[in-house]
Amino acid sequence: MDTTDGTSIDHDAFRAELREFAVTQCPADLRHAVVHLKKVGRYEMLTWQKILHAKGWGACHWPKEHGGPGWTLRQRHIFEETMAECDCPTQHYQALGHFAPVLMQFGTAEQKQRYLPPILRGEAYWCQGYSEPGAGSDLASLTTRAVLSGDEYVVNGQKTWTTGAHEADMMYALVRTSREARKQDGITMLLVPMNSPGLTVRPLRTIDGLKNVNEVFFDDVRVPIANRIGQEGQAWSYGKFLLSHERLRGANVAPLLRFLARTRRMVGEEFRDEPHSPVRTVLERRLLHAEAEIKGIQALGHRALEDMLANRPLGTASSVIKLMTSNVMQTLDEIGLDAVGRRVASRFRTVGGEAANAEEPGVEWLHNFLHGRARTIYGGSSEVQKNVLARTLFGA
Repeated sequence: MDTTDGTSIDHDAFRAELREFAVTQCPADLRHAVVHLKKVGRYEMLTWQKILHAKGWGACHWPKEHGGPGWTLRQRHIFEETMAECDCPTQHYQALGHFAPVLMQFGTAEQKQRYLPPILRGEAYWCQGYSEPGAGSDLASLTTRAVLSGDEYVVNGQKTWTTGAHEADMMYALVRTSREARKQDGITMLLVPMNSPGLTVRPLRTIDGLKNVNEVFFDDVRVPIANRIGQEGQAWSYGKFLLSHERLRGANVAPLLRFLARTRRMVGEEFRDEPHSPVRTVLERRLLHAEAEIKGIQALGHRALEDMLANRPLGTASSVIKLMTSNVMQTLDEIGLDAVGRRVASRFRTVGGEAANAEEPGVEWLHNFLHGRARTIYGGSSEVQKNVLARTLFGA
């Protein structure tokens, strides 16, 4: 394999180096959180980011000019795959993989200098201000309004389902700066400090009992014009650019394989004393079907990777991968719940709105199942992916 500077590198040696680093340098508490399906948020992501940055691996897909290692696409794929296999926490992809590429492509030199280094060093935590009560999959219907007043925008409106807003330092938000014939026009991207006067964050308790997403209210929030990314009214194209990055993450199936192995192991433990249970037989058969689906996703991901290496268009690959990944993850969620459900259901209670018996072995599978209901919504809903496929393949 060739690197960007023309030198050659051995795939296996590179993977071995990554694996040794992950096993020896990733803190035990971070790996424990991943293995036991715990919430991975600001502390876990930024702690791991600092460790990776010290090694020079803080942003595997960034170019050298911005502090990245200058790796090839294949090296980046191996890195992400190996970190997932070793139960390392995900990096702060909201900033590193979503916002940063947009900033590099459309931001000013001053904006890049101001915002990229803290992200790389693990000193800044970002959230994405996209979805609104009436604008989720139909994002172009957003109504949060920004009016230019002197050298500032005055922002009013609401965002919802904003992951990590309660822990974030900054938000990159899509706002409407004008009304045009096409609703995709007149949308602008602003960078909003989360401690801005008039900005209120209200955590939302989701069906799993946790508070990972939020409502964010803007009441005459003033944002300097210097915090605008690119041209006013042109952010729809930036947003699509960002979402394409999000959906292509599914090409890395290591997290799926890791979750499959964990689910299979848990089923074996739950039915250790019932080796011939018909329920166990059914669950193991469902696991085999899920494994076949994952192998299909893996093959499609490899083909997409080869297309990207050859600079060929991806076509429908990102939508197919997103659709299949969401479905198989929900299948594994369901298998996990079916395995532990009979035992956990009799012991799990809710008292005063807070989850009781939260340390009961297996209860994390209940939380995971409930949280997983949203897998077919976030990052581009399954219905949207099917529409994309229909328009592309059939001209519908």
